[in-house]
Amino acid sequence: MTTVNGTDAAANPMNYARQQNNSLMAETQDRFLTLLITQMQNQDPMNPMDNAQVTSQIAQMSTVQGIQDLNNTLLAVSGQLDVSQSMQAASLIGKNVLVPGNKVKVGTDPEDSSIKSTTGFGVDLAAPAHRVVVSITDQAGRVVRQLELEDMKLGVHDVQWDGLDDAGNPVPDGAYTTKVEALDTEGKAVNAEMLTSGKVGSVSYSTKGLLLDLGLAGTYSLLDIRKIM
Repeated sequence: MTTVNGTDAAANPMNYARQQNNSLMAETQDRFLTLLITQMQNQDPMNPMDNAQVTSQIAQMSTVQGIQDLNNTLLAVSGQLDVSQSMQAASLIGKNVLVPGNKVKVGTDPEDSSIKSTTGFGVDLAAPAHRVVVSITDQAGRVVRQLELEDMKLGVHDVQWDGLDDAGNPVPDGAYTTKVEALDTEGKAVNAEMLTSGKVGSVSYSTKGLLLDLGLAGTYSLLDIRKIM
């Protein structure tokens, strides 16, 4: 029986799973052959096992072996997918991405105090929308700006904010929260999700899969990415 320590299992889960499956299959085959031989040795001479019984048992074992071979093939394919995803995730380091979230930050341009800069954000629409309203609130819960958008298609859309309130005045630097409401041409609600921007600083592999560190935006799964900018 092949044994694999905890370090090997953590370092290469695909190989570990394959070795465990192969070990289990070998043990099952040993038990089957032992049982078959024991049956034949202790069978009733007046009523021996016929060929159909032996053939049926061997066929069952062949079926189990075929399933095991299929499992090993799927494990190999899964391993290749993991490698491909890891390479894809590594190529994202240093790039900005949109992920689910409702946070946006405002800062002042160091060269011109009258100019405000904001972190990127966006909207993900599950269906076309005739009217979309993005509300931006401060830390006290007050709405400082409402952005009205019209006739937006299904999918991910970037949303631009100049850091000004509804009266055209610069808002204080800091963190703000976004909320979206979308309606179709009949006035019915459209499923919509706010997206926040983050810069990929590093990639890690965990039991939850590939994780991207977006700095202050937090940690997200590779599957959370809605757009690469």
